Amino acid sequence: MRRPFLLTCWLVTDAILFIGTYTLAYFLRVGFIFSTDFPIDLYLRTTLAVAPLWLATLTALGVFELTTIQSSRRNVLCLFAGAIVGLAFFALAYYFTNNRFFSRKLLIYSGILSFVIPLIWHLAFDTWQRRIYRKLPAAYPLLVIGINREAEKFIKLLDEKQSVFRPVAILDPQGSSRKEVAGVPVLGKLNKLEETIKSLKPTHLIQCSNLEHTINLMSVCRQHRMTYLLLPSVLGVVGAAEAVESIEGQKVLAVR
Repeated sequence: MRRPFLLTCWLVTDAILFIGTYTLAYFLRVGFIFSTDFPIDLYLRTTLAVAPLWLATLTALGVFELTTIQSSRRNVLCLFAGAIVGLAFFALAYYFTNNRFFSRKLLIYSGILSFVIPLIWHLAFDTWQRRIYRKLPAAYPLLVIGINREAEKFIKLLDEKQSVFRPVAILDPQGSSRKEVAGVPVLGKLNKLEETIKSLKPTHLIQCSNLEHTINLMSVCRQHRMTYLLLPSVLGVVGAAEAVESIEGQKVLAVR
């Protein structure tokens, strides 16, 4: 339930910010007065109409995806592209619905503010929502299969980045004398897979070793409606892989 609620809050606050930035741009341009030459009611009606289109653009660009790092270069560029598209929608909508021209300086103010302020808010909201998702019981518990150097690096990466995906247990197909890895308990071999899934209810499973177990693990994930992930290193892929998903900058193969 956390995801729908937080996503709704995010979309609503983004819409309010978009309208607010355009309103601020209006007053910066005309002064803190209500201009009769440039009526604010027409301006706000256009802004309200364009806000859903701006949100739809950001959604299509993947800005609101759980795996999106809001501070990444790609996401910053997506927010910049969204600001440009929103500005274009506004200019076209205002002219064709009101048949009036307006100040180019106003467009500059609106474009800059609708990029900078949402960017700051997205960085702050992302930090806050990650903390909410990681609180026990975790919103997206992750079951790790296999103990090796790559698995340990991945677990530490998720903790360092405060990822929404929180490892809750490790099962090692070959067995291990270790009781925990980077703070995550090792519960045994794969014979405890069903028991672990029923008790911890993970939403995701990531395979970090033992390629021969892939088909069985994918079958279990389908049965329990879990998302199956695979570290490329299991296939001998050390660099970038094709058609992969990124979690906190780590490439993984995903099957849903």
